[in-house]
Amino acid sequence: MLSSAQASSSSPATLAARSGGRTGEPLSSAEARADAQGQEFEAVFLNTMFKSMFAGLGEEAGTWGGGSGSDAWRDMLVEQYADTIARSGGIGIGDSIKRELLALQEGVA
Repeated sequence: MLSSAQASSSSPATLAARSGGRTGEPLSSAEARADAQGQEFEAVFLNTMFKSMFAGLGEEAGTWGGGSGSDAWRDMLVEQYADTIARSGGIGIGDSIKRELLALQEGVA
């Protein structure tokens, strides 16, 4: 069963936008896999960037409460930020990865 996030990321409008604006044309299985891999790579990249951005926050019982579990909660929140941004179109890295993966599969690299 798909989560609501996965369902929204595979909506027709989202798939059309990610397939270069082709409407009415479903993604091939290779395109869908490349799209998913690009999106996953972008989420990992954003997660890494956000972890360094949030690293100094909450160390004094401020934002995260300063308890022993604050690091875990911060990491989970940062991961969700990264996943949400990547699913929403991201910053363009996922699309570049998708294009490169498809080019490699076609032997055009």
